[in-house]
Amino acid sequence: MIQPEIEVTINRLNAADFDPDPIAGRHFSRIVSVMSSAYKRHGFILEMAVLNQLKKCPRFVVWNDPAFQVSANADLVANGSLSDPATIIGNQVNYGSGTRTLQVDVIVYDRETGTLRAYEIKRGNGYHDAGKRRSILRDILCLNLLLKSYGEQRGMDVRQAEAKAIFYYGKRSIPAPFSIIGAELDEHFQWPVYGPVEEVNELFRRKLFDILAT
Repeated sequence: MIQPEIEVTINRLNAADFDPDPIAGRHFSRIVSVMSSAYKRHGFILEMAVLNQLKKCPRFVVWNDPAFQVSANADLVANGSLSDPATIIGNQVNYGSGTRTLQVDVIVYDRETGTLRAYEIKRGNGYHDAGKRRSILRDILCLNLLLKSYGEQRGMDVRQAEAKAIFYYGKRSIPAPFSIIGAELDEHFQWPVYGPVEEVNELFRRKLFDILAT
């Protein structure tokens, strides 16, 4: 259930200290402070909502990995493909101890098709700058290279592996096929995701507006 996470988040937002701006005054300064924090924390709520909804699908095994290992070799191949990302499709690098780690928000193994997929989830309500777009693309390319070996080392029969960034609100900082948006989730997974996640968003929105109205 995602509701306890929302309650904790709302309580923290409501209890947060802030310094009133001399121009805005206490009332509007609080609104700005709460909303600024809410935008940041909403990313985690989105991650949890997508993860929990996918776990309800009987054909999926779903988890996240806060320390996915990225090797120097994977980084080297990914960096060499940034100008033409499609060149890495079908290539793979053996998974093992890395020189850095990634936080992978959602990993989904489809028992029926043998497909293993990994996702980084972004709000996607605005475009990232060029440096951040390059970083996101590099990470997604590394995931694509390493994911099949990663799954096989976990004992899975992986027939296909792919990684994407989810830009939920539609503003893609990297292009397809290495990204999808919220409105595409149901078709992509062949499972209802968008509607249930929007219900979570609406709950968060209502509770957020309640504390702003006090």
